[in-house]
Amino acid sequence: MIAQKDVDLQLPSGRLRARRFGPEDAPLVLGVPGLTSNLVSLTAIAEVQPMLALDLRGRGFSETTGPGTYGWDAHAQDLLAVADRLGAERFAIVGWSMGAFVAMATAAQAPERVERLVLIDALGEVDEVVVNLIRMSVNRLGAVYPSLEAYLELVRSTGLVTPWNALWERVFEYELRPVPGGVSARTDRAAVNEDFEYSQTHDPTRYWSALTMPVLLLRAARPLLESAGGVLVPPAVRDRFRAEVPQATVIEIDANHYGIGAHPDTVRAVRAFFAPS
Repeated sequence: MIAQKDVDLQLPSGRLRARRFGPEDAPLVLGVPGLTSNLVSLTAIAEVQPMLALDLRGRGFSETTGPGTYGWDAHAQDLLAVADRLGAERFAIVGWSMGAFVAMATAAQAPERVERLVLIDALGEVDEVVVNLIRMSVNRLGAVYPSLEAYLELVRSTGLVTPWNALWERVFEYELRPVPGGVSARTDRAAVNEDFEYSQTHDPTRYWSALTMPVLLLRAARPLLESAGGVLVPPAVRDRFRAEVPQATVIEIDANHYGIGAHPDTVRAVRAFFAPS
């Protein structure tokens, strides 16, 4: 198993928790999780591609900052600050879900510094069904649950996380903290809501013109919820991206938005994308 080490990075915006997968002298690859997720979610990819996976501010063990401090562009500034802190003039990014929007925002702010970009199942406008299901997922935050087992059962019962496996148990266990009466998520609901509202008023396709570096898009081919439908990268958005970012490689993965991160085809595609040419 690849070596892992947790570190705290003090940035101008606040403190970030990061997990280093692999040797400290490996080229810097930043792993950026989704809206309500944390650094553990990137484990399957990080075990074959050394990276520094992050808890964004307001998530996991990173600092929760005040209102008005979130949004894709603010998180992008954090990624650049992490690279500065580590002395990396150039670096790559693997972004999943909202993390892909943050990755594109970083490339737009400093295209000369971003060597490669992996976008996992997020690109532009999403289906309305997806927006409603995301709201449902956010609702778990801030509440108190009697036990870890009760919390895991609630998340599992939604049917969104498919397939359910030991990785997802670790993801959700990582975000929990003991509180009077049981357990509650460390991830801050107000921070997540601010980022979610940001997504409703900002168009990520404005970043596409900055994507002049090698780009890999991994698209989940299955709906977010089988009974309701909904995909995060609709076919029309995918096809427009192919036309506007012709150097990008687009690969369809037979999984939904949650299953894509640990799917064997995803792991193989990321490993091949970073393999020396």
